[in-house]
Amino acid sequence: MGTRSKKERSFHKELLQQLITLSTSGFGLVAALAWNEAIQSFVKEYIQRFYPGQAGVISKFLYAILITGFAVLITYQLSRLASRWGVKK
Repeated sequence: MGTRSKKERSFHKELLQQLITLSTSGFGLVAALAWNEAIQSFVKEYIQRFYPGQAGVISKFLYAILITGFAVLITYQLSRLASRWGVKK
């Protein structure tokens, strides 16, 4: 009952890794959508105050810049963490 073959253990390990990857990706998507909504609201509320006539174009560019900067920062930090832990890409 407690003896598993190497093949079974390897399968279970791979399955667990895939489940972790899928769940992490799912939670990442939910977090990205939440940040998307928060940043859009922030840009709309504060940019329209200062540039009421041109808020559409300016807020889209600011939003794109903020999202790009955030994505680069997170990717950079995760890459550093992975290299510190010796994780292969």
